[in-house]
Amino acid sequence: MQQTILLLQENEPKAAVIQELLHRSKRKRFAIEWLRSCDTALERLTNGTQEDVAAILVDLGSAEGLPLEVFDRIHAAAPHAPILVLSDPEHEAVAEQAVRRGAQDYILDTQLDGYSLLKAVHNMIERAAIAEASFVERERAQVTLNSIGDAVISTDVAGYVTYLNRVAETMTGWSAAEALGRSFSDVFQVTNGAGAEHTTNPIALAMQENKTVGLAVGAMLIRRDGHQTAIEDSTAPIHDRRGQVTGAVIVFHDVTQAHEMSQRMSHLAHHDYLTDLPNRLLFNDRLAQAMAAARRHGERLAVLFVDVDRFKHVNDSLGHAIGDRLLLCVAERLAASVRSADTVSRQGGDEFVILLSTIAHAEDAAVSAIKVLTALRLPHRIGEHVLQITLSIGIAVYPEDGSDAESLVKHADIAMLNAKNTGRNNYQFFRSGMSEHALERQSLESGLRHALDQREFVLYYQPKIDLETEAVTGAEALIRWRQPGRGMVLPEMFIPIAEQCGYIVQIGRWVLREACRQAKRWQDTDLIPMPVAINVSAVELRSPGFVHGVRTILSETGLNPRYVEFELTETALMQDPASTIAVLQALKDMGARLTLDDFGTGYSSLSYLKRFPIDALKIDKSFVQGLCTNAGDANIVSAVINMGKSFGLKVIAEGVETRAQFLRLQAQQCTEGQGFYFHEPVAANEFAKLLGPDLSTTVGA
Repeated sequence: MQQTILLLQENEPKAAVIQELLHRSKRKRFAIEWLRSCDTALERLTNGTQEDVAAILVDLGSAEGLPLEVFDRIHAAAPHAPILVLSDPEHEAVAEQAVRRGAQDYILDTQLDGYSLLKAVHNMIERAAIAEASFVERERAQVTLNSIGDAVISTDVAGYVTYLNRVAETMTGWSAAEALGRSFSDVFQVTNGAGAEHTTNPIALAMQENKTVGLAVGAMLIRRDGHQTAIEDSTAPIHDRRGQVTGAVIVFHDVTQAHEMSQRMSHLAHHDYLTDLPNRLLFNDRLAQAMAAARRHGERLAVLFVDVDRFKHVNDSLGHAIGDRLLLCVAERLAASVRSADTVSRQGGDEFVILLSTIAHAEDAAVSAIKVLTALRLPHRIGEHVLQITLSIGIAVYPEDGSDAESLVKHADIAMLNAKNTGRNNYQFFRSGMSEHALERQSLESGLRHALDQREFVLYYQPKIDLETEAVTGAEALIRWRQPGRGMVLPEMFIPIAEQCGYIVQIGRWVLREACRQAKRWQDTDLIPMPVAINVSAVELRSPGFVHGVRTILSETGLNPRYVEFELTETALMQDPASTIAVLQALKDMGARLTLDDFGTGYSSLSYLKRFPIDALKIDKSFVQGLCTNAGDANIVSAVINMGKSFGLKVIAEGVETRAQFLRLQAQQCTEGQGFYFHEPVAANEFAKLLGPDLSTTVGA
């Protein structure tokens, strides 16, 4: 683009001379516009484009009106265009005032020749171009510094503020206008986070050491209104071309959120996500410290390993959301049951560990355990549900039960397992003999994980006998476990473990499928159709999809539901009566039979006999064993038989081992019997032989 020079000159001959001189330029070719009056010039600048105007030459000596007023009007109309004032020697003072008001330079008529004029014009245009480039660069830097997220403050070599960006204004509370020229220490005040002011000025330190420096970790910036902000910074010296320090710049940013996130992450790393109790990592650290203190002072401490009894039943029947809310209630009550100096930790699942940091005697731990058992035994209201739970607690005491944290917790865990095996809802101190039992249990639990996949389970069948005709009326399917290296393992050894570890539902479905398949196989070989009885635990009964699973297995095996009998304990029925009734009714609607097992050992309530769709009562073997020797047991057996008759229920006596027991039951018109007197449990092929024509010769032999 060709550059234009505007010439404001009323004297035509003088204007012609100036144009001739400007046309002599070899460095640049100019388009010269001659303007005769100030009004013409203002109209040109106002209505025309100014982008191509490289310079304006104004002869104030020949201007109409007041010379400086004319200059001011021209300068106001084109503030960014460089102006060269032309003047005669008599008006040089006016030209000098024009320069002070914004003109780039002036030249007198006596100096007006081609060289001087062109030199003045070229220099003026170049200075304007440099100034424009400098302005653009400064504007770019200003925009950049105001756009970044960090605060920036610069100072001169004396430590006075020369610049603040907008973030720095916000963080310090000082505007740039107020801060410029002030001492850096007035604008930027910090503490070390503990309330003490820093004695070292980072700007001064950076210039003194001539290197980049930073504040100590934890520095807090004090805003002008007193608000404190955690910051991180970097301060560096500014150098000139010769490498001399001319000032410094500090860049800093708010790290409050980062610190809060760091603290939050640290908290999460040491606390349980659900209950916010200390987790295993933090507990182990506190236990190690407590043991070190106890060792120094010759004191005792105790670890209580707490497990919620049958918690998996809650998850299986009511869902994990209710289970989580129950765990929150448990955590709150545990924390409220111990001293503030003690630690309650959630180890995972429904397991908690309590550190009693100091105890005078081992009995003190027992007192705490009783307090915990009592507090947790009270009902827990979770939404629409009122849940009652119990705990099993194991206690290990330092230094008697372990010299290190790992062994102490392990021994408390072993004691807790012993509490479960002795009926739950109690506490047990660790004893050395428990370790062997714990290893045995651990071996069984480990083996259970693979028993189904390895086909190690097998069903045995014990016949049920009509006590009047002595004919076989059915079979009870009893699971056995052929564990490699151990031989045959009876159900009482592994079923409780399977319930605690969550394997019982899977095992129960296998038992049901295998028993139904076997019953159908007997029928398909033209043997007498026999109902098969299957024991169902409370966990299975409340597991999601239990009824659907039964229906699916019956469909798969093709067995008529009338040949399936489910044996359930009183405890299983009463844990959640409302939902249990619905499940039992669904089974009845299919055509299956329902027997109440171990009758007399649980609630033995007449009311639920009316509520539940039961077909038969099974007298517990403990009463049958004392039938002929204990009057109390004999009375109970008689009462159950009469009760069954009054409700129209079949009564089955289990554990019949002698002929005397058989005859007594027969005389009292008990419906059926089961026990070693008739036959022990046998494999499927052996049971098939009992269904042959010579059955009577084998029964009771």
